[in-house]
Amino acid sequence: MTEDEPAGALPGDRPCAARGGLSDQTQQRIGHQLRALYDSVLEQPVPDRFRDLIARLDDGSPSPDDIGSV
Repeated sequence: MTEDEPAGALPGDRPCAARGGLSDQTQQRIGHQLRALYDSVLEQPVPDRFRDLIARLDDGSPSPDDIGSV
């Protein structure tokens, strides 16, 4: 590693000025990692409280907090 190379840079992984300084290899690596992260998030179940809230919003039912403030 030299002063011009960031820590963790791979040999031949040179920045490309036209695309914000990231090489094609680095952009692909980041893209694969982000896809894996987002895929795992999509596989998680929706919490019950979110489903209840969406159901109440869809049918216009007031929440218990709204009833006490009227």
